[in-house]
Amino acid sequence: MNDQIAQCLHCQRNSEEVPLIQLEFNGSTLWICPQHLPILIHKPAQLQDKLPGARFADDAESHHH
Repeated sequence: MNDQIAQCLHCQRNSEEVPLIQLEFNGSTLWICPQHLPILIHKPAQLQDKLPGARFADDAESHHH
C-alpha cells in the first residue's frame, strides 16, 4: 500500500468518515464509498475526469440487463 490516504474518488471522504471499497484501475489502487458505487456501476462516464485514461461507452449502451 502506498502513503496516499485512502479516500473516495468521488466525494474525497476517507475511511474515518465512511466505509471504503478498494478497486484497481490502470495499475493504481483507488477507493470509492458505498454511496457513490452506483455511479461507478450505472453511470461511470460521470467519473471519467477522476479516472484518467478510462474509456466509457454512452450510458445507454453500457448498461443492459
